[in-house]
Amino acid sequence: MTTDSPTPDTGPELLPIATTARTRAALRTLIRPDRGLALTGIGILVAATAVGLLVQPLLGRIVDIVADGRPAGDLTLPVVLLVAVAVVQGLTTTLGLTRIARLGETVLARLRERFVERALNLPADRLERAGAGDLTARVTGDVARVAEAVRSALPEMARSVLAIVLTLGALALLDVRFLLAALLAVPVQLLTARWYVRRALTLYADQRVANGAQQQQLLETIGGAVTVRGHRLEEQHTERSAGRSRKAVDLTMRSVNLVLGFYGRLHIAEYIGLAAVLLAGFWLVRDGAVSIGTATAAALYFHSLFGPVNAALVLLDDAQSAAAGLARLVGVTDLAEQPEPAAGEPAAGKAEAGKAAPASVPRQRIASSEAAVTVHAVSHAYGPGRPVLHEVSLTLEPGEHVALVGTSGAGKSTLARIVAGVQQPTSGSVTAPAGTGSAAAGVGEHPVVLVTQEVHVFTGTLAEDLRLARPDASDADLRTALATVHALEWAEALPEGLATVVGEGGHRLDPARAQQLALARLVLADPALAVLDEATAEAGSAGARVLERSAEAALAGRTALVVAHRLTQAVAADRVVVLEAGRVVESGPHDELRDADGPYAALWHAWSGSRTTAPHP
Repeated sequence: MTTDSPTPDTGPELLPIATTARTRAALRTLIRPDRGLALTGIGILVAATAVGLLVQPLLGRIVDIVADGRPAGDLTLPVVLLVAVAVVQGLTTTLGLTRIARLGETVLARLRERFVERALNLPADRLERAGAGDLTARVTGDVARVAEAVRSALPEMARSVLAIVLTLGALALLDVRFLLAALLAVPVQLLTARWYVRRALTLYADQRVANGAQQQQLLETIGGAVTVRGHRLEEQHTERSAGRSRKAVDLTMRSVNLVLGFYGRLHIAEYIGLAAVLLAGFWLVRDGAVSIGTATAAALYFHSLFGPVNAALVLLDDAQSAAAGLARLVGVTDLAEQPEPAAGEPAAGKAEAGKAAPASVPRQRIASSEAAVTVHAVSHAYGPGRPVLHEVSLTLEPGEHVALVGTSGAGKSTLARIVAGVQQPTSGSVTAPAGTGSAAAGVGEHPVVLVTQEVHVFTGTLAEDLRLARPDASDADLRTALATVHALEWAEALPEGLATVVGEGGHRLDPARAQQLALARLVLADPALAVLDEATAEAGSAGARVLERSAEAALAGRTALVVAHRLTQAVAADRVVVLEAGRVVESGPHDELRDADGPYAALWHAWSGSRTTAPHP
């Protein structure tokens, strides 16, 4: 399949990354619907932590009883209370962490749904510039990193922060001098946290970018293995892959060294704080200001801070990594929310087109009695100095079938995607009947459906795959759609008929049958306008005639724009539009253009001449 976009001279233009402020705002938006659950969970954890703080005073009481030589029976009450505290704290902690975990999973599910929804609406040319590796890294690695933080770091962080705050308060209640001694560790801890955060966020962001670039290189090398071997580029691609892998490994080792330095500084803070509390206890007991049990409780309080403080600071590692991943995900959702200005053009240049759905072409509503589609002065460029279309104007009447023809790179696919509404033009507008929307690859019940050469067979039963176009379709509707595109016979011959599992890991459909499946989805969606971008490119196979008949049947009774892979499609069309270098150079019926001495006649003679010298499929 040809592409209208030129190969960029530089590397992929990666998808944007949200700022810290924007990421925080997005996180607040995700949490807002579950504020009640968040407040309840935190409240229960506060109660659980407060109950747990009774352990140290009870242990101190036991020390005092033993130190004073009191009867063994005096130990009964403190021991019973310790057991009660353990039971109550265990139950409340479990309940609180369960609610926090539920909050995290709910927010994570909402984030995933929003990311997938927005990613599917991204402009096609923007994805092409970014490359598949960047989006793949975000939808896999970044989502996994955020999920890991939500499932493990979020509950532990909530509990640790509460334990730190309440424990410091308990130290103050014992004697404010214990608190002052414990706070000697804070400057070291704050400096450690600052030192770590300033380095970690940038490092983890660079690491995610490097992993995305590594995946992109691997995808390009493996996906184009035949071409790589054919041009003897194995050594070059191996070196590129190795170079990007080395960069990813180098960043990983830098992060390991950063974490080791982080732990070392935390240990120094622990020693300083514990030594200070023990010295304060020694002086206070010597002066008779507190009992041995109280000093013991203070030391135990500070020692109990080791876990929460270290956990909270260590979780900065997960938090920074997750924050970097979240910023990359929010960057994608924001890009889909606000249509991106075309390369080299100011955003204001699109104001004339009016407001439209995300990643769709601006569309004006007109009466259905007028033209089905009007393309007015549409231009498009994939980057500065790389124009593809130049002020193209085109009108499709209701029910008219128009074939787009031209040499490779003429702009056919770009114009088709703009008309279908999956890509925005640099300038110009597309007007369509009232209520016209857009859909890609025949999925979704919309008045416009685009079917391309690159169709996808979704994992599931054949019936489920078809119902992506119309979820409420009955089995009879599915069979009718398959029969319309001449696919019912082979569909019913599958091992389990419409219940046969297809797609990844299921029954494999060859490219021609996969294309018929996409055309059947088009029939089920029943759009007012259908756009076919080389959807019958498999017509070079043995099933060429069947596939062309399938497309013709699917388009019957509806307005259609067809990027013609074979000129037999142009013959069957009501009108042929010839594109050259992004401009319309001819338009008219096949017979008229064939007999004229113009670009279409030259294309026709070249194509029909090749048919006479080669066996017809």
